[in-house]
Amino acid sequence: MNIRVLVVDDEKDFVDQLSQRMELREYDVTTAYSGEAALEKLRSYNYDVIILDVLMTGMDGIETLQEAKKLKPLTEVIMLTGHATVETAIEGMKLGAFDYLKKPADTEELIKKIDAAYSRKSEQDERIQQARADEIIASPRSVLRDE
Repeated sequence: MNIRVLVVDDEKDFVDQLSQRMELREYDVTTAYSGEAALEKLRSYNYDVIILDVLMTGMDGIETLQEAKKLKPLTEVIMLTGHATVETAIEGMKLGAFDYLKKPADTEELIKKIDAAYSRKSEQDERIQQARADEIIASPRSVLRDE
């Protein structure tokens, strides 16, 4: 299965070039040119990793990160900071971002971070599935409970 990545930045040329480079590496890439558009896409699809610019017009990266984590807490987010300060990116990490990179990001370094973020998400998904399986084994009637 290909890693599902959402690239979010209000710089259309940057997003398009980055997504093309990632597609060549066989990532399943979706693009969004604003925080609002990213959240709409996140509501209807599950992504493994979000590449998110910190400084965007309208909803900025920090606001988008907060809302994204409410919608899909296990989706990993890598913040990109160009004009913003490193302190802003660190604030993003305190809010749940996996990591950050300064723009322009080296593609190979970004790929390594995406793969690491995906590994972490996969491990978390696996632990949740195991916990659910353990609950069912411990109490088979638990699957009959109303949710």
